[in-house]
Amino acid sequence: MQFGFMTEPQAGGTYEDLLGLAKWAERIGLDVFSRSDHWLQPGFNPHATDAFASLAGLGRETDSIGLCVLVSPLTFRHPAVIAKNAATIDEMSGGRMILGVGTGWQQHEHDAFGLELPEIGERFDRLFETLAYLWSAFGRSPGGFEGRHYSLADIEVLPRPTGKLPIVVGGAGPKRTPRLAGRFADEYNTFVSDPDDLVGRIAHVRESAEEHDRNPDDILISIMGPALVGADEPEYQSLLAEAAAGRDMSPEEYEQRLADRGAPIGTPERAREALAALKEAGVGRYYLQVFAPLDEIETDRLEATFGHLGALG
Repeated sequence: MQFGFMTEPQAGGTYEDLLGLAKWAERIGLDVFSRSDHWLQPGFNPHATDAFASLAGLGRETDSIGLCVLVSPLTFRHPAVIAKNAATIDEMSGGRMILGVGTGWQQHEHDAFGLELPEIGERFDRLFETLAYLWSAFGRSPGGFEGRHYSLADIEVLPRPTGKLPIVVGGAGPKRTPRLAGRFADEYNTFVSDPDDLVGRIAHVRESAEEHDRNPDDILISIMGPALVGADEPEYQSLLAEAAAGRDMSPEEYEQRLADRGAPIGTPERAREALAALKEAGVGRYYLQVFAPLDEIETDRLEATFGHLGALG
């Protein structure tokens, strides 16, 4: 199992805060450092940095860790801008850029910045065209691209990706998103969820890959979600009570909520059993997701959690 750290900078935080977390993640040996692509948090206006600009900086100030945007809404940028940004960051980072693309969904931030958020059907049409456009721009398919919403001339778009420049298709949709991932993605990402739902989504990814003459085993399945792990049962119960109180829930209610979604919780042995179940279902990477403002993230506690999960070797 690979491990990533997923940050949510729309909760607040400067580039320096983000850089410190990326260097920490690299130092402890995580596979990927990732961030969301949002400009507002519901209910308040935080210090929220731009995803592509910040990842370009991280590409020059880190050395080995993968750098991922999970995921960039196609409503924020034309696919030409996505392609150029991603390939440039890939070059700047020595081939460590991982590009996540999705339909976009937060109405409030689109309204605030004057951006159009089309109906969901059109957004999925645009996602298909964006992914086909990126395949052309990255040299994965011959010729240009001509769609209803976007087009690309039959030209060699430079710079080409330094390495593969993996494309991630992410989202919570039960069928359309997994099927697009099967056709175009190197990685399919979804939220930790009911295990039966997860198995169904992975099946759609694999079926779609086979239909488009791709090897399903070449597509990494990844999950993002929480992890609540203590060194022993008393420490776990203390962490659980603290986390539940912050959500105005009882410890029993919060624990059941996490357990129902298959999240790694409990003692290290119990948490690793949850990860083993995810691996058995086909998951190859787990992104531990933290929603706190960047300057409030406690790396000592997180490092202990990753250690309990077996992420630190």
